[in-house]
Amino acid sequence: MLERADMNEIRALLGHFPGPDLEAGTAAAARQAQLTKPEGSLGRLEELAIWLATWQARHPPRFDHPRTLVFAANHGVARRGVSAYPATVTAQMVQNFIAGGAAVNQLSQAFDAGLKVYEMNLDAPTGDIVVEPAMSEEECAKAVAYGMMAVEPGIDTLALGEMGIGNTTAAAALCAGLFGGTAKLWTGPGTGVAGTALEAKRAAVTEAVARHREAARDPFDMLRRLGGLELAAITGAVMAARLGRVPVVLDGFASTAAAAVLFVADPHALDHCVVGHVSAEPGHRHLLERIGQRALFDLGMRLGEGSGATLAFAILKAAVACHTGMATFAEAGVSGPT
Repeated sequence: MLERADMNEIRALLGHFPGPDLEAGTAAAARQAQLTKPEGSLGRLEELAIWLATWQARHPPRFDHPRTLVFAANHGVARRGVSAYPATVTAQMVQNFIAGGAAVNQLSQAFDAGLKVYEMNLDAPTGDIVVEPAMSEEECAKAVAYGMMAVEPGIDTLALGEMGIGNTTAAAALCAGLFGGTAKLWTGPGTGVAGTALEAKRAAVTEAVARHREAARDPFDMLRRLGGLELAAITGAVMAARLGRVPVVLDGFASTAAAAVLFVADPHALDHCVVGHVSAEPGHRHLLERIGQRALFDLGMRLGEGSGATLAFAILKAAVACHTGMATFAEAGVSGPT
């Protein structure tokens, strides 16, 4: 079905999203209360263990088969000089991923996470969003479906990242289209542009949003007009993960912008997601406020490629280890709270 999906079929899937498994979540909360520690003393590690159980729909939660997915695509708007790097870098970085030379390769190995990289027609960039929609209805639907199919059975936690020269421009435009606000609010240096190049990037975002915002009929149409192939694939992967009860860790600005399409369509559509880190790209902090997410850490990272989300696997692994491995007061013979 997914290979032939159209955007209306994809929109309809929101109505099939499962809710939280309250039985598993309650069981996790009950165990937390019996572990040999003061209540709440592990902070967000406790919250994350309960969140994982709730969205995996099982107790205890597992962290045996984490996987990072990186989607790579090119953007027509990159021809306007909105990045410090040429568009050819996208394909070159894909080869670097394949050769094991990127940061996300090292992080995936460090946390025993699977890594898959998906090239999305790098020889055919999206349309220049300043003058035309990024994708046709068919192209957008295929990209969303592609992302959905990348979520394979057996994954218990998913990290989502991207690679695409020009995609912080697309992400800024998409956020402005979805939430309003000026290009200056949403548009940052990306790969390191400054001065007149940054002003040109902001001008491109301003013009793109002015062209498409009123014409877009809903968040999915905004994605089609202002997003990109890799952003649409991330949207699809988030949807498939929800349908398959796989908790998701979002990476930086671009991947969170792609997921925000679903939040605008349904404020509970991202309840199975956490955000790994606060990107140094300034629009990301604003975006987290809009979607009500609190990132797990802030290390000043802005690389993309799923690096921050994969690093967050360490925190989730620790949360599961403490939840499942600690003794209860009864097991340890330790007096509990009075």
